[in-house]
Amino acid sequence: MASQGEDGRLFLEDLSVGRRFAAGPVRVSPEEVLAYAARFDPQPFHTDPATAGHPVLGGHSASGWHTASLTMRMVTEALPLAWGVVGGGGEIAWPRPVRPGDTLRVEAEVLETGRSRSRPDRGWARLRVTTLNQRDEPVQVLVTRLIVPSRVPDSGTSC
Repeated sequence: MASQGEDGRLFLEDLSVGRRFAAGPVRVSPEEVLAYAARFDPQPFHTDPATAGHPVLGGHSASGWHTASLTMRMVTEALPLAWGVVGGGGEIAWPRPVRPGDTLRVEAEVLETGRSRSRPDRGWARLRVTTLNQRDEPVQVLVTRLIVPSRVPDSGTSC
């Protein structure tokens, strides 16, 4: 497995299939849940702590987009890519709600990598990013494709 650059930045050559990254923990405070929901996802099950018995969520919970935002913060810590974390699409699922007071962490695994056919200075990496709560239960699963710079530009061969 290739090592990171001297400054800690990652390049395509550093992202071998199966390589794992982790970050966290991050505590989800009740105040943050309310503030995020009030601004970005003002639904009663996110804005009202007294919410109980929601048929899907079962009570007060953080917005899935709040969870995604917290995940993004942890991904930027776990994956110090040379150009930053630049996404190129993916799929996201929230298998269970995040509750106020939960503590989250991220585990990311490189699933696949490849070189750009048209841009020799970059490639891509497909990762599965799982956000887990304090009980090690997945609360978000993201499979995404990131644009990643190459340390050594492609000499003309591509995949």
